[in-house]
Amino acid sequence: MVFYWRRAMCAQHYGGSMRLISSGRHHATFEFGDLQVISLRDGYIDMPPTRLRDEDGHTLDDLPAAVPLAGDNLRLSVNAFFVTDGTRSVLIDTGASNAWHDPTMGLIYDAFDEAGIDRAQVTDVAITHKHEDHVSGLIAPDGSEAFTNLERVWIGAGDTSVFTGRLEPVRDRVVPVSEKVAINDWTTAIPTPGHTPGHTVYDVRSGTGHLLIWGDTVHVPTLQFERPNVSWELDGNQSQARAARATLLEQLTQPDHFVAGAHLDSPGIARVTPSGDGYALEYLAPPIG
Repeated sequence: MVFYWRRAMCAQHYGGSMRLISSGRHHATFEFGDLQVISLRDGYIDMPPTRLRDEDGHTLDDLPAAVPLAGDNLRLSVNAFFVTDGTRSVLIDTGASNAWHDPTMGLIYDAFDEAGIDRAQVTDVAITHKHEDHVSGLIAPDGSEAFTNLERVWIGAGDTSVFTGRLEPVRDRVVPVSEKVAINDWTTAIPTPGHTPGHTVYDVRSGTGHLLIWGDTVHVPTLQFERPNVSWELDGNQSQARAARATLLEQLTQPDHFVAGAHLDSPGIARVTPSGDGYALEYLAPPIG
C-alpha cells in the first residue's frame, strides 16, 4: 500500500490544509485553519498478530511482509488529541495513565508538559470508547484527577459503565452520547458502534476542512487501510466494526478531510485516498517516539 509522510502538507487538489508547527518526542502541533490540533503521545502497546481476523472471524493467516513486527508482536501507537480555538478546547482520549501496568504507556502527562499545555485548562474530555488505553488517563497515577477543572466527559452511551472503581470520581460529569450531537461550535460526536457499543468518532471542523478523530476504527494501519475488511479480535461486533470502518474511510476520501487515529503511527494525523480495492494513508508528519 501507499504509506508515507510528506513534508508539503498542502495540496491544491485537496483545498484544505493542516500545517505542522512544532514537534517533540511526545507531541506534534498542527495549525488547522482557525484551530490548533496537538497530538499527544501516550506511548505504545505490543499485541500479537493473532488479534487480526478475516471476514469469517478466523485468525488471519497471511500477514503481509509490509506489516512491521517488534519481535513477534504488532506495535500499536497510542495517541490522544487536544484541539483548541485559543479560548475553548477539547481533549479527545486520555491514554492509559498507570492502568496498563506497562512502562511504555502513560506518557501523556509528559506530552502535555512538552507541548506547553496546562492541564488545568481542560474542561471537556471526549472519549472514543471505554478501553483502558483511552479512558484511564482521566485519573493520574497517584489517584488524583488529572484535569482539575474538568466539567464534562463525553462518551458513547453504551460505554458509560466504565465509570466505576478507579474512574468513579468523574462519574458525575459524564455526558452520554446516544446520537450525533455537537459538543461545541466545531466538534461533533458521531456514534460508530462496533468495536464497543459506545465507540464514538469526533468530527472537528475548521475553516479549511474536517478532521475525523477516531479510537479503534483501525488498529494496524499498515494493513487495514489496504485491506479494510480485516478486523480485530477485540472488536465486540466485528461485522458492525467493519461496516463503520468502511463508512468512515469512504468519507475521508472527500476533499478537505483528514484523520487522526489513536493507533495510527504517532503523531497519527493523515490523509486517506482510494487505492485499488482499499485505501492509501499519507501521514502529514514523520513518526515521533
